[in-house]
Amino acid sequence: MLKKIKTIIFDVDGTLIDSMWMWKNIDIEYLKKFNIPLPDGLQKEIEGMCFDETAQYFKNRFHIQDSIEKIKSDWNEMALDKYKYETPLKDGVLEFLDFCLSKNVKLGIATSNSKVLADEVIKAHNLKQYFSVIKTGCDIKKGKPAPDIYLAAASELYANPKECLVFEDIVPGILAGRSAGMKVCAIEDSYSWDQRDEKIRLSDYYFENYHDVLTNAKRGI
Repeated sequence: MLKKIKTIIFDVDGTLIDSMWMWKNIDIEYLKKFNIPLPDGLQKEIEGMCFDETAQYFKNRFHIQDSIEKIKSDWNEMALDKYKYETPLKDGVLEFLDFCLSKNVKLGIATSNSKVLADEVIKAHNLKQYFSVIKTGCDIKKGKPAPDIYLAAASELYANPKECLVFEDIVPGILAGRSAGMKVCAIEDSYSWDQRDEKIRLSDYYFENYHDVLTNAKRGI
């Protein structure tokens, strides 16, 4: 899997950490303030959108009078404690990151989330030493499945997209990595279980956890 790969770029939610579940809860709590029930299929409609795009979507669809900045600020506040205390790393993540650094593979992050929340995740799980570049939804105009965030991360890492491997958990993210000209490894996540067959079809590799990823990576060294 790591043959000819010099750089690995990770999504965060559902990929590095088990956190996708919490965003549906936040959407329910947030919309409840406006006496709006959570519409069926909302999470699928906003999948992959960057933080700004999602805030604009909510403002337009639900006719919210608050500014985009206020919407984002409210979400950040609602998510901070959950990121600190309720979102564990996926199984085997640290072991795989240590292995990558031991092989001089450069590591980066490309998350649709806000910079505030990305920084909190890094701090909460002591991940700063692993990643040379952290690109967030605040850094781009178009979210996944557009390739922008992965290309931006690769550029800052001085990496050739053809020598990059992306780790993702949802279909729009997989498509973003492929559109950027990168190999893509899909990670299993309970949130996207219904997309499993499509994730397998679209990605170059598919693993249930990072212990299996590490075993595969070591086999190829």
